[in-house]
Amino acid sequence: MKRKHIAGLASLLSVGALLSACASSSQGEASGGNGVEQVVLWGWAKGTKDVVDAFNKSHKDIQVKFEEIPSGNAGGYAKFANAVKAGNAPDLMSVEYPQVPDFVIQGALRDITAETADIKAKYPASIFGLVELGGKTWSIPLDAAPQVFFYRKDLFEKNKIEVPKTWDDFRKAAEKVKKADPQARIGSFHPDDPNLLVAYAWQAGGKWFNSEGGSWKVNIDDEPTKKVAVYWNDLIKEDLVKVQPTLSQEWIASLAEDQVWGYLGANWAGGMIKGNNAPQSGKWAVAPAPNWGTPASGMFGGTTYAVSKDSKHVKAAVEVAKWFTGTPEAWTARLNSGTSSAFPAIADLVPVAAKTFDTGFYGGQDIYGVFSESYNTIQPGWTWGPSMVQVLTSFKDRLGQVSAGSTTVPDVLTAVQTDTVNEIKRRGLAVTH
Repeated sequence: MKRKHIAGLASLLSVGALLSACASSSQGEASGGNGVEQVVLWGWAKGTKDVVDAFNKSHKDIQVKFEEIPSGNAGGYAKFANAVKAGNAPDLMSVEYPQVPDFVIQGALRDITAETADIKAKYPASIFGLVELGGKTWSIPLDAAPQVFFYRKDLFEKNKIEVPKTWDDFRKAAEKVKKADPQARIGSFHPDDPNLLVAYAWQAGGKWFNSEGGSWKVNIDDEPTKKVAVYWNDLIKEDLVKVQPTLSQEWIASLAEDQVWGYLGANWAGGMIKGNNAPQSGKWAVAPAPNWGTPASGMFGGTTYAVSKDSKHVKAAVEVAKWFTGTPEAWTARLNSGTSSAFPAIADLVPVAAKTFDTGFYGGQDIYGVFSESYNTIQPGWTWGPSMVQVLTSFKDRLGQVSAGSTTVPDVLTAVQTDTVNEIKRRGLAVTH
């Protein structure tokens, strides 16, 4: 499978400063009773419990104790950050790619460079680069998350609406959906999930962070992102999309009641839509996300496994993470759960995922073929910044005001740009803008 360059984590910290901020724990390994070592895992990815069960059944010397936590900055990440400060963090934690730099700079993660040297070559350099900072490895990639468009094939065909290939097409299709059913919309804008806006900006060619002259360069309000902001602001203003909280009961009900005909997300939403809408089996399909004239994609999410800095079970935790991310058995267990449609970051495991996921809900469509197509068009050059928790929080605090008319999406960009520059300065890092 062709894997294009995606991005690496630009590090403008000196090696000395990085090591000082993120010193590895000197605590040794510890075993549980009867020679069985217990690894505590916190996470939320669909199918994780099934993977944990499969691991525990197939291993005698290590057992995983899994605690499901909520995703997001105010949920699991806040809990993890507090646990690190209190000295009672789990051994292993789900960390999405954008948050890896943040937790590294906070000193929350263990340097696992030596423990992962044997698996680095299994990943595309562009993917593994997302978990490297300061020449060290801080996490193990699980999946990639290319953008796609899930849509109600039956409703599109019934109303003779073509699946949009470009964003101009999407707007026209949105108008036709509203005309066909005044209560229905082609999709939703989720003000509480700025990760979607990130993906749109990435797809459009935006580059929010870069290094120049030894400092962080911040361009959250660059021209590609402004284009995206104006586009979505117009869709909201003209009532062509529903403004709804992401994954909310309101949104789920809209899907069930045929009031939302599509979802612009990533591959992982395939299992979620399937799990929440069983009566609509055979009515949904998947297509590449609309583009600006040339096939392109961004990433919406993606999960890694990181070892907390004070874990006393580092080797065991890394062994668990390697098994979870890199074995056919783990991927079979995850996708057999029926709730996950994750796309493996290791290319050799994509056929396993494609074979395992039951596509009956999607009319037998080769949805992993669409995922792969979209993955191969991900825009190169994206870099995550050093304060993504702050960036996403700043967006979330402001985007909720757009539908009320008290601000606009372009104005939100300007405000978050200022917030981010100030935050990076506050952390004592060099920044230009």
